[in-house]
Amino acid sequence: MKIILLQDDKKLGKKGDVIETSEGYARNYILPKKIGVEATPKNMNDLKLQKANSAKVAQEQLDAAKTLAESLRNKQVVVRIKAGEGGKAFGSVSSKEIAAACREQCGIELDKKKIQLPESLKNFGSYEVSVKLHPQVTGTLVVKVEEA
Repeated sequence: MKIILLQDDKKLGKKGDVIETSEGYARNYILPKKIGVEATPKNMNDLKLQKANSAKVAQEQLDAAKTLAESLRNKQVVVRIKAGEGGKAFGSVSSKEIAAACREQCGIELDKKKIQLPESLKNFGSYEVSVKLHPQVTGTLVVKVEEA
């Protein structure tokens, strides 16, 4: 009996896979636990439409990430931190502060978890910070650290 999996299963396969299994196993285990559905022509067509839709959504997300990376390329964000005696900075600039400054100055919403700092920004100056926008797209943002 052919079954379309509705969720990932260690023994059977990944979601969306069409597998061949014995009728008893399908009727007594897979179908009652809603792990899969019978591979009827209607269900096969639905699976094909879902895969096409998910591919389209993934492409749209990739295009949006590329556009955002392009807009970040020529942006500069200024972050001000306190300085002690001799012009030495107190603490360092975090990715949370960079995300907040980007939201205020550029109007671009960035997730602080996606900002990848090369090292802790403890000194004044300009730094290039990479931002992981998508698994295939990484943008670069210039962060200028100044004395408050």
